[in-house]
Amino acid sequence: MKQLPSVSELRDWMAENPSATMREIARAFGIKGAAKIDLKAMLRELEGEGIAPRRRASGGALPPVTVLDVLGPDEDGDLFARPIEWRGQGGAPRVILLAPKDLGAGDRVLAKCEAIRGPDYEYQAKVIRKLGSNPQRILGLFRKGAEGGRVVPIDKGSDRDWMVGPHDVNGAQDGELVLAEPMGRARFGPPRAHVVERLGDPTAPKAVSLIAIHQHGIRDAFDDAVVAEADSAQPMPLGNRLDLRDMALMTIDPWDARDHDDALFAERRGDGFTLWVAIADVAAYVRPGSELDREARKRGNSTYFPDRVVPMLPDTLSGDLCSLHEGVDRPCIALEMQIDAEGNKIGHQFHRAMMRSAASLTYEQAQAADDGRLDAQTEPLAGPLGDLFACYRALTRARERRAPLEIDLPERQIVLSDEGRVTSVAFKERLDAHRLVEECMVLANVAAAETLREKGRPLLYRVHEEPSPDKLEGLRQVAKETGLVLAKGQVLHTRHLNRLLAQAEGTEFDEMINMATLRSMTQAYYAPQNFGHFGLALREYAHFTSPIRRYADLIVHRALISAHGWGDDGLSAWDVEHLEETAKAISEAERRSMTAERDTNDRYLASYLSERMGAEFAGRISGVARFGVFVKLDDTGADGLVPIRTIGAEYFRHDPDAQSLTGERTGAMIQIGQRVLVKLAEAEPITGGLMLELLEVEGETLPVARGGPARGGPKRKAAKAKRKASKLARKSRRKG
Repeated sequence: MKQLPSVSELRDWMAENPSATMREIARAFGIKGAAKIDLKAMLRELEGEGIAPRRRASGGALPPVTVLDVLGPDEDGDLFARPIEWRGQGGAPRVILLAPKDLGAGDRVLAKCEAIRGPDYEYQAKVIRKLGSNPQRILGLFRKGAEGGRVVPIDKGSDRDWMVGPHDVNGAQDGELVLAEPMGRARFGPPRAHVVERLGDPTAPKAVSLIAIHQHGIRDAFDDAVVAEADSAQPMPLGNRLDLRDMALMTIDPWDARDHDDALFAERRGDGFTLWVAIADVAAYVRPGSELDREARKRGNSTYFPDRVVPMLPDTLSGDLCSLHEGVDRPCIALEMQIDAEGNKIGHQFHRAMMRSAASLTYEQAQAADDGRLDAQTEPLAGPLGDLFACYRALTRARERRAPLEIDLPERQIVLSDEGRVTSVAFKERLDAHRLVEECMVLANVAAAETLREKGRPLLYRVHEEPSPDKLEGLRQVAKETGLVLAKGQVLHTRHLNRLLAQAEGTEFDEMINMATLRSMTQAYYAPQNFGHFGLALREYAHFTSPIRRYADLIVHRALISAHGWGDDGLSAWDVEHLEETAKAISEAERRSMTAERDTNDRYLASYLSERMGAEFAGRISGVARFGVFVKLDDTGADGLVPIRTIGAEYFRHDPDAQSLTGERTGAMIQIGQRVLVKLAEAEPITGGLMLELLEVEGETLPVARGGPARGGPKRKAAKAKRKASKLARKSRRKG
């Protein structure tokens, strides 16, 4: 394998080969396997200069995930297929299937497609699964036996092992984590299975997210009836929908986005703008009371891990029919908004429509276009993109007047190799393109809540209540310790917190105050009642823009369908009757997913850092508890614990309100937000735990208490009292 080229070498080669695909670039430099991740990162850098791998033109491309009809093998034994849905010019493209298993002419498969020039084909595709099949998977430890072995599921709810015959072991070794598929019950004895994938060491990277999925009860397998219902879905006809297929709606997402919920378009109207937000019409496919609906409600949301996603909907819908892929017709619910020159929404209207995405852009591409660096994909859209960014800048003026909470903490992304190992932990760059999409989505969510309130329809609100008095008092204490002020005795608004954050900006306490403010916030949830959204400074707010991955949005879509009389797939009587229960269930599902995602990240980071035991790291105190100090490391964002017993040589008093520890003899103070230097003492990949040793606080070692170490404050006080009592007794005897 050749070494990666330098950025300048890559730039020069791309200049000579402007129409090269990602695969052709990798082949030219001999780059394979995990090195492709680094190549993609280099190409993302060049996208900012308008240099990007070739993509097929809009209107003539297959979606990245699509349903294919298998044609059968050619004379060389290669298996080919064609898409069931094709609206490009000319005949449907020919697709070669990679590593097909048990497939033949007439089968239908869901596949991940990649454009590539071959001698007699235009795409290659990796089969996700054969439609009409739904293999159940068992995650467990393989235990070797005299003949074959058995799989012991790691799922706590499982009460049986699965026997594996000698011909079904697939090379699995004793103690390995494996995925197995059932083979049906034997006439006598336990059920049988065969190993389909070896995941190796249970502590290995590939196992991390799978363990979290099972540990937290994340539903990661669809029942046969759910899959069958999804597989029977067909592309939606235009019917009575508003035809927006000629509008240059475009999606703007991360480069590795798995689905596309939303598309945007803006055009100038006098001093203002008309802004369109089109959202995938999932309600057209997931009807109330259906198998798909019941399963989506149980899941509540999709769950995202660094190496995989557990979707709310089967991949036929989430990856294909509901996703707003470039160049294909997709049903949507479109919101048309009138925006004045100052960014105020002065009118809006919802439509049930049909769209065709003009482009699937990355955030980096959209940002480069706004910066004047157009590529082959953005150049034809220069006008609409210019209007979209101009509209966004007007919206920011309205946002500033509204003054939502402006917490600014860096976000990190775990980057994995093809083998699932952490290669780096990168900071996610915040671009205007990110803020553009966010602001448009917020506005659309507000419009949905307003419309349904005006029409008197039930819905699920996204609620974020103001901080509790106790939490606010704790924040005031933290601010006071840093010489800053959070005013007391007034109705709290986000502008008061923003004032505090502005005081801290650029000072040594910047991140500390941001952290403390975030910790003082309550957790958002769903409810049929409107209690407002404190963080966004909005009176009413509902989630509408992500129905592929959130059930709450699907409920809002159904409410809009009912409110506008668009069809019989709106809110059902059962939906309305059980709205409170649904709100509680999906709020709990959201918290469950967040915990599983956080635990997985912790395990990945612990595995990554376990190879650097004894190394020193800079960080910041992110929390203070009676039993120790939590530190967030700068480079990775990993959280570790410094146990109280290892800190200093004296007794430390804990102040929970001020989030601080104070040395009883020296007065040394340890508090949230301080800069520290720590040494990695332990890293446990299985649990994700990190133990740290505190070396320095704000550049200084902890002062040594006079009179030597003082262990265990209460005991020391008791001994002091005993000595004092003894001294008084001696004086009394002398006087007597």
